[in-house]
Amino acid sequence: MPRLACLLVSILIFTTGCETTSPSSATSSVASVSPPATVPALPREVYHDKVLGLLIGSAIGDAMGAPSEMWRRDAIQFDYGFVEQLDDMVRAPSAEGTWKHNLPAGGTTDDTRWKEITIDFLRTQTPGQESATDFASFLVARYEQRIAQLKATEGFDPQPYEEKLMKMNFLQEWALIAKPYAEDDLAGYSNALHKFYGGEMTCAGMLYAPMLAAARPADPEAAYQLAYELGIFDLGYARDLTGLVAAMTAAAFAADPTQVGHKARPTSEDAVPRGSGFTPDNERRSGSRPHDKILNVNRSVDPEGYFASRLVGRSAYRFFQHARRIAMEARAVELDPEAEPMDVPEAFAHLDPLAYAQLRRAFDMLDEANREVSFHPAEIYLITLTAMLFHDFKFEPTMVFITNYGRDNDTVAALAGAILGAYHGAESLPVRMSQQVVTVNREQLGIDLEQLADEMTAWVYGN
Repeated sequence: MPRLACLLVSILIFTTGCETTSPSSATSSVASVSPPATVPALPREVYHDKVLGLLIGSAIGDAMGAPSEMWRRDAIQFDYGFVEQLDDMVRAPSAEGTWKHNLPAGGTTDDTRWKEITIDFLRTQTPGQESATDFASFLVARYEQRIAQLKATEGFDPQPYEEKLMKMNFLQEWALIAKPYAEDDLAGYSNALHKFYGGEMTCAGMLYAPMLAAARPADPEAAYQLAYELGIFDLGYARDLTGLVAAMTAAAFAADPTQVGHKARPTSEDAVPRGSGFTPDNERRSGSRPHDKILNVNRSVDPEGYFASRLVGRSAYRFFQHARRIAMEARAVELDPEAEPMDVPEAFAHLDPLAYAQLRRAFDMLDEANREVSFHPAEIYLITLTAMLFHDFKFEPTMVFITNYGRDNDTVAALAGAILGAYHGAESLPVRMSQQVVTVNREQLGIDLEQLADEMTAWVYGN
């Protein structure tokens, strides 16, 4: 008995002695990041198809919204009508936008560039040991590289200077936060964070969260924790939203859209059932539909305890509830056969009157929730969930909904496209649009989506 007691005491001393604490600092870990298994449970070929689907799906959404990014709906209708396909971009280059004049259909913006940057960063890390400090240092180094390229520019022609300055400006706001974070300068980091894009709460972490989910495939809680730790540019509940985006995307890696429960709804791409996206609570919680695994993340994944927030609770869950309410009410709209025919705008004239009425109701309800800035994370999250729910997680209809709604439509469509791309897989995405974004991004922008998927797969599987 004394020998056993001694052994227990020794174990206790050993385990206690292994714990380390560090003073509060800008680079202290904000979450306990769970490392992935040595090799994901997903078969490699399934993972590759899903990570490629994530990249292509996000790029399709980015490319569909990019021609009319931040436009009003009436302007979209005037120039493009009802957008259902990729279109050319008659717009000037900008740091956050396209980097070339008038890109052909399939070109993308910063939403796709952030996926590439995140993969570049992850490949510098050991899987399971990703560091927010390393992430900040990586971005600072990338920014300094852009500065060096600008300084090395020579000649009289202003175009090379303008191009390099634009690429430097792309990371300017981010580097101002990343530098003090990497240097463990708490005061400097706090000051910079509260001035990020004028101090607005932005969807910053959402731009790269889907790729972090690909580092924790099929593990929503671990994906949330990784994204939350690396969400160093997020203010307030934006960080929770970043974590949830990663968690939903990770859940999409686990969900198989071809497997349906005993009460699953029809899956025809030609018709969206009324009440789409909704079942009684007991059915939804039981996971009777494949995409319930993704939706239920909003109620089941909360490692930081946002639900327990005093007086306020979890804002993200209220946005989820609001999205469900909008989609449900809009799909429930019916036409009065005794009423005068509805005045349908010319751009929507090809739609069935009932389909237009339901779409308009969804748009009107979303308008009521608009924020002052269209890239506010709450607005991005609400539109993303509403569109996916309204169209029962179908890819093309969801992209069409988001693009024609307007606001920051390329970012919203890129986010929804990443989740749905991982859910359906690259093989199930629209072939023509997939080929277009792959070709244009590779040939015009130097972003090879297929190579990125290969690199990400090799990094995750260790070869």
